[in-house]
Amino acid sequence: MNILAKKEIKLFLILGGFFIANAIIAEFIGVKIFSLEATLGIAPLSYMLFGEQMSFNLTAGVILWPVVFIMTDIINEYYGKKGVQFLSYLAVGLISFAFLVVFAAIHLAPADWWIDSASNQGVPNFQLAFTKIFGQGLWIILGSLVAFLIGQMLDVAVFHKLKQITGEQKIWLRATGSTLVSQFVDSFVVLIIAFKLGADWSWA
Repeated sequence: MNILAKKEIKLFLILGGFFIANAIIAEFIGVKIFSLEATLGIAPLSYMLFGEQMSFNLTAGVILWPVVFIMTDIINEYYGKKGVQFLSYLAVGLISFAFLVVFAAIHLAPADWWIDSASNQGVPNFQLAFTKIFGQGLWIILGSLVAFLIGQMLDVAVFHKLKQITGEQKIWLRATGSTLVSQFVDSFVVLIIAFKLGADWSWA
């Protein structure tokens, strides 16, 4: 029996593959902080928040997390709560596995020639650069995983609650509403766990 002959199974695999790939990539590119103003070619937009002068400096992960939450809503619409929960748990497991592999790679003894192989490109120590980029703090990793799982479950709950109110119509309202709520909570949980509860621990 060819299970891939069924369109609904093939679609679930495609959506699930993109969902998990985006979640893993977002975790790793999230170490880069970029200036939204500079990227858009506009002057810095300074503002005050809690007595601190702020500007729009964002983690590169924001490029992909909206895609993850939108795909959550699509999967939720066609495969229900169990479909989203299954992929969310699987994504957390695979992200954790990816971090364990990176942890092992960081602690492999580097070849002597490799360490300074990019010194002429402004990277005097490749091992330190590799460790700095991939060796995220343990509390940041924990915070992002917990926030992702909470955000996903909240997205599902809000999506279904709005569906009870709107019926089969206004999918845009369900998708937008659930994504906004889950994104806000996701960001808040990461900040609390990584920078309030956690110390500056690292796998490096």
